Amino acid sequence: MRGRVGVLAVLTFLGVMMSSGSAPAADADPWLGQDKTLHFAVSAGIAGAGYGVTTVFAHDRWKAFAIGGGAALAAGALKEAYDATGHGDPSWKDFGWDVLGAALGLAIAWGVDAAVHVGPAPPCTSRLSLDPRAPAASLALRF
Repeated sequence: MRGRVGVLAVLTFLGVMMSSGSAPAADADPWLGQDKTLHFAVSAGIAGAGYGVTTVFAHDRWKAFAIGGGAALAAGALKEAYDATGHGDPSWKDFGWDVLGAALGLAIAWGVDAAVHVGPAPPCTSRLSLDPRAPAASLALRF
């Protein structure tokens, strides 16, 4: 009995939705809009650059992923927050492209890092060193 009521409810809902007289409005913010390419590319660039710069100071690659990805996502979130204050059109779709761009930027940066890294893998340490040749410099911040 319950199954029949559920099916009847779904069919009724679909019938009402299909019989509505209004035509669907054009999407004002399509997933493949012109600005999405810019969101994707800038986010990928920020994430890749953040990863690359962090590898100079941090021996642990997870820190490079965190800082590069965090910088890219923070930039995207700040841009959407700025748009929400009336200076543009805030969009979750834009932020979605920021996330995809950050992921690709990190993947490319990691691939380049793995391809050019010679010698043993970087040590798994929790120190941030200003001198990449030294295991620990005078400034050693713990994360």
